[in-house]
Amino acid sequence: MTTTPISPSLTATLAGRYYTDPGIFRQEQENIFERLWCCAVRAADLARPGAFRTVRVGRESVLITRNRAGALRAFLNVCRHRGARLCTEESGEVRRTLQCPYHAWTYDLDGRLIAAPNLQRMPDIDRTERGLVAVPLREWLGYAWVCLADEPPSFEETVTGAAVERLGDPAALDRYRTEGLALGRRITYDVRANWKLIVENFMECYHCATIHPELTDVLPEFADGFAAQYYVGHGAEFAPEAAGFTVDGSAGFGRLPGIEDGQDRRYYAITVRPQVFVNLVPDHVIVHRMFPMAADRTVVECDWLYLPEVVDSGADVSRSVELFHRVNTQDFAACERTQPAMDSRAYRDGGVLVPSEHHLGRFHDWVTACLEGKR
Repeated sequence: MTTTPISPSLTATLAGRYYTDPGIFRQEQENIFERLWCCAVRAADLARPGAFRTVRVGRESVLITRNRAGALRAFLNVCRHRGARLCTEESGEVRRTLQCPYHAWTYDLDGRLIAAPNLQRMPDIDRTERGLVAVPLREWLGYAWVCLADEPPSFEETVTGAAVERLGDPAALDRYRTEGLALGRRITYDVRANWKLIVENFMECYHCATIHPELTDVLPEFADGFAAQYYVGHGAEFAPEAAGFTVDGSAGFGRLPGIEDGQDRRYYAITVRPQVFVNLVPDHVIVHRMFPMAADRTVVECDWLYLPEVVDSGADVSRSVELFHRVNTQDFAACERTQPAMDSRAYRDGGVLVPSEHHLGRFHDWVTACLEGKR
């Protein structure tokens, strides 16, 4: 256990080195991000066969593309000849094949080796065996999730189970029909902080009254310091005067079909370890995906999703985007203020959690269990 009681009110955090030590970060990449399911790309971003995107998962570059049959496929972004990076761009589209820019080894969209200089003179080469290394892929919430483990853990237990555990109702998330929503806005944040600081910040609301005035205007209960994730099944209720989840409390776009009365005018938050946050409000869904790049740097991609007719109509989504963009900016600035202190002698043994943050202790225990190979 990493969280030992200090007093009846306080619980110890992880030590500072867990946020700065490159060796611990390498362990996390290997034991967490390369063994668990990670949310990689939004499926709709790869609309046509040949569309591709590369993402960082742990220490690997993963290439995700749509094949000729319309299915998503994932591969390690490494040519099987001499290891060159196959696709050097973050995103793009090819007509029919993926060709290495070094020696022109060429693969079809299912990863099979189909051509190479002088390949006909090497009839003994097994084109499937010499094909790209496939990565397991699942689709959920309209996103492609990948896992680098040789034997991936149960998707239902480790991914979808997190939503059920948080909301207390298997159908609660399904009612938002996220897979049918359209992308209204995407913002990418380059945060100079360790990924765990970002997770911890998202899971607690002890800071909300201090740095989130716009959020607490819409969700006044957050000013008391208890986050929605502190309770199973709880959604923070909108202020009586707030017509919608917007930066000025103005009306949004009407609730999504399928949302029940009990979910209306409420905000729900879900953490899917290790790198996804899902935010649910009646008229849209916000999805964060984190990509740890170094012990002190994390890229966060945030999507705002609406009904297709809202996006297609050209409706102004800026007021709802602005609310959580401000929340993101405020949160990430707080994480960046915290990161330098993780190296301080004052934080050598870590800090403390107050009662409204005690649930973060379970996250710390999970991290250390993963590092010890117990998960």
